[in-house]
Amino acid sequence: MTAILGPQPRTVVWFSCGAASAVAAWLTLRETPDSVLVYADTGSEHPDNTRFMADAESWLGKKIVVIRSEKYRDTWQVFKERRYLVGPKGALCTAELKKIPRFGFQRPDDIQVFGYVAGEESRAKRFREQNFDVDMRTPLIEKGLTKSDCLDIILRNRIELPAMYRLGYRNNNCIGCVKGGAGYWNKIRVDFPDVFQRMSDQEQELGATVLRKDGKPLPLAELEPGTGRYEAEEIGCSLLCADVLA
Repeated sequence: MTAILGPQPRTVVWFSCGAASAVAAWLTLRETPDSVLVYADTGSEHPDNTRFMADAESWLGKKIVVIRSEKYRDTWQVFKERRYLVGPKGALCTAELKKIPRFGFQRPDDIQVFGYVAGEESRAKRFREQNFDVDMRTPLIEKGLTKSDCLDIILRNRIELPAMYRLGYRNNNCIGCVKGGAGYWNKIRVDFPDVFQRMSDQEQELGATVLRKDGKPLPLAELEPGTGRYEAEEIGCSLLCADVLA
């Protein structure tokens, strides 16, 4: 008697419009061509991401599924309506704009692929510990590929890097990430002065700050130009960012 097999689990690659997730998708598709590529649109990333995603689709030969929050159009709406910026347990914008849409899309038996690179083993381990029910794959770590390796692969395939990389940012996060340090926000002040001012205004409205100095709140309005060293600051927006939905 021939056994009747049920539907096979999907392989879902979480594409972030970053170089690492694009390369993770490329590696995964070579082994599992029917993988599903998914991008959680926060509404607050650089508009050049639209171009990069189209280039990635052409390179990968695969359409990317775009998912969004059903409640919030962007990070600014989350800040305003939830009256919260960032705290020790993370940022609500990640939970509302990335985590909840992911929960709505994923299935219990999905194989989920994330773009953690070599050197981020501890972050991947933490994700597994916090999401023990997720069948998680990290092809970049498995192959020892670093962030620099991923950037090189993108360039060698004649794809222009996302605008945020070209401006000198290490990650293609939302413009004005609440997890950035003093150096990051001083860089935002130069590259995106309107975003810097908008966040400063948002801080005053909420009575909250994105920065702290010596354990005390440091408003952007009081941040001295030149303070901080962005190249030494670690900023990452991943599903680890929000441990709880406060």
